[in-house]
Amino acid sequence: MGAYLLRRLPSALVVLAVASFAIFAMVRLVPGDPVATLAGPDASPEARAEIAAELGLDQPLVTQYVTWLGQLAHLDLGTSYRIGGQVSDLVADGAVNTIVLTIAALLLAVAVALVSSVLAVVLDKRWVNAALSFGNTLAIALPTFVTGLVLILLFAVVFPVLPAGGTPPDGFIARPDIAAQYLLLPAVCLALGAGAALTRFLTEALRTEMRQPYVTTARALGISRRRIVLTQALRNALPSTITVLGIQFGTLLGGAVLVEAIFTWPGLGGLIEEAISGRDYPLVQVLLLLSVAVFVAVQLLTDVVHAWLDPRVRIGGAA
Repeated sequence: MGAYLLRRLPSALVVLAVASFAIFAMVRLVPGDPVATLAGPDASPEARAEIAAELGLDQPLVTQYVTWLGQLAHLDLGTSYRIGGQVSDLVADGAVNTIVLTIAALLLAVAVALVSSVLAVVLDKRWVNAALSFGNTLAIALPTFVTGLVLILLFAVVFPVLPAGGTPPDGFIARPDIAAQYLLLPAVCLALGAGAALTRFLTEALRTEMRQPYVTTARALGISRRRIVLTQALRNALPSTITVLGIQFGTLLGGAVLVEAIFTWPGLGGLIEEAISGRDYPLVQVLLLLSVAVFVAVQLLTDVVHAWLDPRVRIGGAA
């Protein structure tokens, strides 16, 4: 496994390097000037030039990019233009809430996919398949903001059993007794689409396994359909599903920005919006690169888990 990981690592580093350049370039292509934003409309040219020199924005773009890479190499994420303070501190404050929300949504999506797929294949009834297909299509087709508003309307207004948004007043660690109440609605909203996609893929993977010769042999020996699904088919379908799970994690990260806005969840989503609207180059660059880095790390982890579950992947990669 160590050798397989070493073979996969260089490509991940190349992706991060290309992403850093693309992010740096795209941020500067966005209309707007951070110097004009900071100086105000009535600032003199001299004042603007002084601010640009202070921020290093008077340097050539290549010099700015190399300087930024050097700061990242020393774990210096820079200073926010608009908000003030170290970017690392700002990211750390919002990252905890975003990570909690994303992991909760991921666990919900996996649980829904496992239960739904196994039930559909074990029961093998037409009405179950029709209900599952309808539910998957609805969950994928509905926009996230519509799902969020419906959940708030049902469970915070019509039946006020859950808070409409926010987080526990003193944080999750200080108030674990009520943390689930604040987390449930945004996590469900974020998990629905990913759960439906995972359910659809895993169900088809299980059905493919159930058409394999070993299943016919097992059935001839009198082994029940439920036992075959749980002990053999599910295990064989998991490796390919793990890869899809890694992709869905990236979808959850992107969707978290919108979900946080709907449920006033104080995560990285609001920070990204504020940084982009304020042309805060250091903060935007770090947030976008961090998103790419997390996605690449998750993809690398899913590849390793896939190779661990399916030795053929390791053998194929070594060939």
